[in-house]
Amino acid sequence: MVLDHTACYAAVTARDARFDGIFYTAVKTTGIYCRPVCPARTPKPGNCDFFDNAAAAEAAGFRPCLRCRPELSPASRVAPAAGLARQFVAHVQLDGLFGESLESAAARLGVSSRHLRRAVEQECGVSPLDLVITTRLLFARRLLSTTSLPVSRIAFGSGFNSLARFNHQFRAHYGVAPSEFRRQTLRRNSDRGLHLALAYREPFAWNALLDYWKVRAIPGVESVHDGRYFRTVRIADRLGWFSAAARDGVLDVEVSPDLATHLLPIAGRIRAMFDLDTNPAPIAAALSADPELAPLVRRTPGLRVPGGFDSFELAARAVLGQQVTVRAATTLAGRLVQRFATPAAGLPAGLTHWPLASESIANAPASEIAAIGIPAARAETLRALAQTQITDPAALSSIRGIGDWTRDYIALRILRWPDAFPAGDLGLRKALNPSSPLSKAALERRSEAWRPWRAYAALYLWTAHTKENS
Repeated sequence: MVLDHTACYAAVTARDARFDGIFYTAVKTTGIYCRPVCPARTPKPGNCDFFDNAAAAEAAGFRPCLRCRPELSPASRVAPAAGLARQFVAHVQLDGLFGESLESAAARLGVSSRHLRRAVEQECGVSPLDLVITTRLLFARRLLSTTSLPVSRIAFGSGFNSLARFNHQFRAHYGVAPSEFRRQTLRRNSDRGLHLALAYREPFAWNALLDYWKVRAIPGVESVHDGRYFRTVRIADRLGWFSAAARDGVLDVEVSPDLATHLLPIAGRIRAMFDLDTNPAPIAAALSADPELAPLVRRTPGLRVPGGFDSFELAARAVLGQQVTVRAATTLAGRLVQRFATPAAGLPAGLTHWPLASESIANAPASEIAAIGIPAARAETLRALAQTQITDPAALSSIRGIGDWTRDYIALRILRWPDAFPAGDLGLRKALNPSSPLSKAALERRSEAWRPWRAYAALYLWTAHTKENS
């Protein structure tokens, strides 16, 4: 990205929070790089360079500011239609390529590692490896300053496969050992347990998100209790749980100790699940241009698109929601968990089971799946879904029983496409004209004015007009 020096400096002078996480200011006289909202005295224009990613700033020899803490800034969401380099950036933002090689990441994107390196260096100004290492190190800085986890667990939880490599990289980048950095910055003590502080851009309609999940939480696996969201987690070979609540620009996430070695990918999934990386300002501006949506945006500013922690789980929930109410689908999801998920004990907030594993459904007879109270054809759809790569829309569309509504719903909540829009949804068709629902074609035409934010328009219509549609 080419950054305009004048525009960036104006944002820094105003400490404009809209640009927090969008770019970083590197001050030549101090060798430090900062967020646009840094409270330190504004440097002279000639002393500033601007970078659109922290890795480029660090590769140029700058170190993170200890006042504004760049590692605590909100991330910037990358559009699904972005080019190859930005798609790679999105993968790195999600989990720092946790447990994955550059070669396998390139293969996942359909290119050679050499081609990927060339594209990333041209677009981002640094190598793919620089992006990965900086992402992991900044996450480690966050853990060092906000938790009392041992340094060794932070190293592995941030994606490094050895403590020695972590210590070497940390000292090389920041000129100080991890333990010394912790002494300089630790803010919380151990009696709070393991908490992550994940930044987001205000406004953030947290209560609306909780209301959405209250009627959709899968019994035994998810719950909403005392203003917090709770769920069990399966990631790689680890089982545990987390809870989350939002306040003052930060999502406070409590994570069970069993998950400490996988904190980086867990944090990435949670950011995606709660849509933390979205910038609500351009969405609000675009949707407010519609006279029917404008009052909904004013009533619930900062509404996010709720995602899911587990792709198969949410896709299965979408299939169970075909042609039934939200509450009926939730009941069916609970029965599926009771029959096929592994029980868990001693967990908070009514959590009783570990997440449903796709293998348990893929290997089950269709008759046994149908016994939860669904047609045999839908049970076969669930089995096929359990054997499919959820991230491939073409593969999903080839499954018998996956129609336009289910595909668009999955694109909206799992694939996180900001312009996904299930126009066949009866709730959406009734939202703008309750007495005479619009046809699917008419709603499609009506929604053209909401591009490229139709997923958010759908959430505003669902939230404002009904709680019985999914």
